Amino acid sequence: MSEQGVRLDKWLWAARFFKTRSQASSAIDAGHVHLNGERAKPARSVKAGDSLRILNAGGEFIVTVLGLSEQRGPASVAQQLYAETEASAAARLLRATQAKLEPVFDHPDVCGRPTKKWRRQLHYFERKQQDD
Repeated sequence: MSEQGVRLDKWLWAARFFKTRSQASSAIDAGHVHLNGERAKPARSVKAGDSLRILNAGGEFIVTVLGLSEQRGPASVAQQLYAETEASAAARLLRATQAKLEPVFDHPDVCGRPTKKWRRQLHYFERKQQDD
């Protein structure tokens, strides 16, 4: 642990916001990570007390850096590196609740072309609709 700072991509990887450092770098380059309200580069130093806005597959996180680490450790240690704001946690919870309430139109078994059985069912349905 160094007190002067840690590379942003290393810290995001160590804090378990991204699975690999290259994913963290790509997200930073794409503008999904803001350090103290500004876009940052992967090599930018992160210090304790900095504010980060991170957009990843889990949602949008607004966190304050509490500790620094260049090594990826257990999740329990990673959670001690940052503190998420209450507003951020509440917003993520609200979005997750809304997503559960929205209807899902994708059938879990449908991927790619229809099977022979599904084609027969579609033809039967279409013929039935034409007869009515």
